[in-house]
Amino acid sequence: MSLKEQFGKDILLTGWGHSRFGKLSDDTLESLIVQVSTEAIENAGLEPGQIDEIYLGQFNSGMMPLAFPSSLALQVSEELAYVPATRVENACASGSAALQQGAKALLAGTAKTVLVIGAEKMTHAGADVVGAGLLGADYDMAGKASTTGFTGLFADVAKHYEKRFGERGYGSSLRHLGDVLGTIAAKNHKNGVDNPYAQLRKDLGEEFCRTVSDKNPMVADPLRRTDCSPVSDGAAAVVLSTAAAQGAATGPVRLAGFGHANDFMPAERRDPTAFAATRASWQRALAMAGIGLDALDFAEVHDCFTIAELLMYEAMGLTEPGEGVRALEEGWVFKDGKLPINISGGLKAKGHPVGATGVSQHVVAAMQLTGTAGAMQLANPRRAAVQNMGGVGIANYVSVLEAV
Repeated sequence: MSLKEQFGKDILLTGWGHSRFGKLSDDTLESLIVQVSTEAIENAGLEPGQIDEIYLGQFNSGMMPLAFPSSLALQVSEELAYVPATRVENACASGSAALQQGAKALLAGTAKTVLVIGAEKMTHAGADVVGAGLLGADYDMAGKASTTGFTGLFADVAKHYEKRFGERGYGSSLRHLGDVLGTIAAKNHKNGVDNPYAQLRKDLGEEFCRTVSDKNPMVADPLRRTDCSPVSDGAAAVVLSTAAAQGAATGPVRLAGFGHANDFMPAERRDPTAFAATRASWQRALAMAGIGLDALDFAEVHDCFTIAELLMYEAMGLTEPGEGVRALEEGWVFKDGKLPINISGGLKAKGHPVGATGVSQHVVAAMQLTGTAGAMQLANPRRAAVQNMGGVGIANYVSVLEAV
């Protein structure tokens, strides 16, 4: 049973906008929000006055002095005066949290057209401010000094994975976890070359990504710089509607199902390699869409660090626990594989302006499903999944999107 069959309503992505990701010194949070919101509304074939409600995904966590940005989207037009606008925060999953809130407003019947925005400005802040802000998403490290920040938390996940599964090796050609992670990094950097929005558009190759060097130092063993997503500025927006307008720039994309699951905050209450709540969010989204994993043509997943993408292969059910390397060795997750992962370059290459990430993932997936992804385009994809995560597997969101 699909979302439409369950609730009796279509939830459609009818227009979208996306900024470049990277160090955007000439842009403010406000200018980025206005840019992508204007694009999304125009592409949906609407006038600003037709927006019933606005949701803005932004983490902030002390990285910006302005902690109350919900009304910034009203700067798009006088027609948006008095439209309800709400900031949504769920760490690095803030964008997808905003999108699901927008979808629920449509399902509740309190709105027919919702503007969802994800935005973040990070690069202006010092490394210490960004590091402390991101650590605010961790129960055990929030407010504490750290030389490795969130990288250290995912490095610990990698060490647990190595201890649990490393003795048997990682396959015929990838014998070490570092090599596995280097292959994921190289794949996403290669994909990012074709993404005009991406922050890092250079094919670095597997050898560089697997090797510790002056240009690719170890950040937190075993994670090298190429295993970590960059600090980024950027924004994305999408219009959600129950029906598409005649003047829309492209056909709509249907939200066929969604899932959300939160795990316990204290690390001692979670299996560090299971990502159990992430798995639950996948199961809920696929069940709502009434499909199995084999019905997907591609997926955009939350690769804040390469170990996160490896664990995602297992959490989504592509492989059994400890066997994620199979997805690489057998070519499943490459652009020409049976389930391409992160064709956009993922967070690793596209960038990770944290509040913008979830909305960005939905936008690039919608572009694929409408045949408007340019050099990134796959051959006639019909169905996709988006997975966005806050914290170390704490707040988990999955959407299933399909071409109409």
